[in-house]
Amino acid sequence: MKRLVILTGAGMSAESGISTFRDSNGLWNNYPVEQVATPEGFAANPQLVLDFYNYRRRELLQVKPNEGHRGLVALERFFTVDIITQNVDNLHERAGSRHVIHLHGELMKSCSVKDKEQSFDILPDQPDLHLGDLAPDGGQLRPFIVWFGEAVPQINEAIGYVEMADIFVVIGTSLNVYPAAGLLHYIKSGVPIYLIDPKPVNTYRTDVEFIQKGASEGVKILTERLILDFRSLSGVETRF
Repeated sequence: MKRLVILTGAGMSAESGISTFRDSNGLWNNYPVEQVATPEGFAANPQLVLDFYNYRRRELLQVKPNEGHRGLVALERFFTVDIITQNVDNLHERAGSRHVIHLHGELMKSCSVKDKEQSFDILPDQPDLHLGDLAPDGGQLRPFIVWFGEAVPQINEAIGYVEMADIFVVIGTSLNVYPAAGLLHYIKSGVPIYLIDPKPVNTYRTDVEFIQKGASEGVKILTERLILDFRSLSGVETRF
């Protein structure tokens, strides 16, 4: 099967009720990034940072995957689907997606301040981290999140999948955050590129087909186009 590689951002989960950071009512307006999303912020006020992510974790537990998430799962019937997400929520997995790379970490996991490589699952019935919660190595547990100024350990794996893509799709991201935005440089020549977002997105590429819709409606439109192509190439009738 053809390989469909999808890069998703905050707009993918917005319809589920997950607050985005950059909209007019976004999280950055209430919490400066330097305070809650940097190693320096955690060192200065770990309680504030833990409270911030505890709130986000409880918020996540109250929402569900939207039709966009479920639509990407349905595409696995016709394509090998790899999802590279900038989101720290687990809505892709909860919808049923089988292969998800989290570039910026995972909200429902923690790690030690001494070792950010190993992660520990956070149970839904015990969603909060507290000062004094220790990892097996004795270090304070912190959110398993890639903060600003930290390396993105999954980026090389993501690049590998982008280089193998037969079709590349961007959903709900402004393409302003690197290194994720730089993934477009690794798409092979001639690979179809689709970009789904209700707002205009500036990109240096001239070969992008824009679908100016939200995630759910955009994924539905994308699916119709991809399945028509699949049907014409396979020569068989498909029901979707």
